[in-house]
Amino acid sequence: MDNAGDPRARPRERLVALGEELIDIHEGLRGELARLREDLGAGRPRRLKAHCLAFCSALTAHHTGEDGGAFPALAREFPELRPTLDKLVEDHELISVIQDRLERLLDGVAEEPDAAEAARVRGELDGLAAILESHFAFEERRIVAALDALPPEAGTAASLLGVPARHGRARPGPLTRD
Repeated sequence: MDNAGDPRARPRERLVALGEELIDIHEGLRGELARLREDLGAGRPRRLKAHCLAFCSALTAHHTGEDGGAFPALAREFPELRPTLDKLVEDHELISVIQDRLERLLDGVAEEPDAAEAARVRGELDGLAAILESHFAFEERRIVAALDALPPEAGTAASLLGVPARHGRARPGPLTRD
C-alpha cells in the first residue's frame, strides 16, 4: 500500500513539530479565555475591558497567521485538505464577528461593570468559548498531522500560526494575568 499522500507517513524534518505548536497555542488561548470567564464569574472584573481586548488581539493574530501562512502552505502541500481549510477560514470569519460584537459591547462597559453589564459580557464570552472549543478541536483533529509533515522551508511556527508558541502544555497562556 502506498502511503505517499498520507502526512503521517512522511518523516518529521523539524526539531519542533508544528502540530504540537498549534496545540500549545490553542491551550494557551483556552486557558486565557477560561481565566477571563472565571474572573468575571467570581466578581473580579478588574481591567475586564483591557484583558478581553488583549485576548481578542492574540486570537486575531493567531487566526490571521493561519489564514495567511499555514492554510496556504497546507493547501499547496495537501490539496485534499482544501475543503477543511475553507471551513476553518469560515470559522475564523464567524469568530471575528463575535469578537467585533464583544469589542463593541466592551466599549460601553464601565471599568468596574455592574451586574447587568457583567452578564452581557459573560454571555458573549460563553458563546465565544463554545465556538472556539469546537473550532480548535476540529482544527486539531484535521490538520495537526499535515502541519507536522510540512517541510521546514514552509515557515516557522510564528510565520505559519501567527503567534509563537512556547513548548510544554503546563505554561501560561499567550497573555499575562492581571
